[in-house]
Amino acid sequence: MDFLLVGLGLVILVFAGDALVRGAVNLSLRLGIPALIVGLTIVAFGTSAPELLVSVNAVIKGLPDIAVGNVVGSNIANVLLVLGIPALLFGMKTSHCDTRQSYVQMIAVTVLLTALIFLGPLSWIFGLPLLGIYVLIMANEVRNARAHRRENHMPELEGADPHMRWWKIAAFLAVGIIGLPIGADMLVGGATAIARSFEISEAVIGLTLVAVGTSLPELATTVVAVYHRKADVALGNVVGSNIANILVVLGSASLFGTIPVSSQILSFDIWVMLAVALLLYPVVFHRVDISRIWGACLTAAYAAYVVVLLA
Repeated sequence: MDFLLVGLGLVILVFAGDALVRGAVNLSLRLGIPALIVGLTIVAFGTSAPELLVSVNAVIKGLPDIAVGNVVGSNIANVLLVLGIPALLFGMKTSHCDTRQSYVQMIAVTVLLTALIFLGPLSWIFGLPLLGIYVLIMANEVRNARAHRRENHMPELEGADPHMRWWKIAAFLAVGIIGLPIGADMLVGGATAIARSFEISEAVIGLTLVAVGTSLPELATTVVAVYHRKADVALGNVVGSNIANILVVLGSASLFGTIPVSSQILSFDIWVMLAVALLLYPVVFHRVDISRIWGACLTAAYAAYVVVLLA
């Protein structure tokens, strides 16, 4: 029953998150906000909605290990699984991608999070600066995109319809706003029950089951992008998601309560997250393609990580 609850929660999160993004995108376009701004802000923020609601819900319920494990585990899964599986299936031509600036930002915020959790429990004192940094990054992205608008073709926004009827926009927003907290509550409740019944720590459940579940939208987006030979979209999706997970998800969750970090995450998983992020250095700075062999190695590395956690 608990696994059914988790599965149903994940399904609701995926569909509610997609509905929220579609509704927000089309509302913005109907209000006259340029698609460029919508793509860099609303869509980028919307893809992190499942992680955000799950972590906030976990903090409110007094389950900090699930809140932190969700973010750390998602960032690990994003690199090893979300890039690994599509690369294993199709190979990724990333040698032409230029994501150096975003990648440096990802490493910087990962190091920042590592430093913060060693300073003490995460609270609003840390959360507000994290959210402020994200706002600055987004403002810089918008400025850069405007400056290079003629050189860079902006991809069409999925589900965008500038002429969508108002009632349909309202329906999408309602499904997203109502569905996300319901799905998050089901996922956290089911995951917590599983952890207790199998005598597995809540940190491990957050790092694996919850983290992979909330990363499913990124995985689906990346597989589709790689299939259509859009490696830059796939790589940018992972890097951007990892930045948002740290700055937005943990930053927002810490406003709802103090988040102590377990010794397990402090001594092992946070370092795995940092090491995994550094794996992308040759891909980003030396323009190395993520071949099928790379994909197999990344996927196998994630399997080994899970085995170590469960052991």
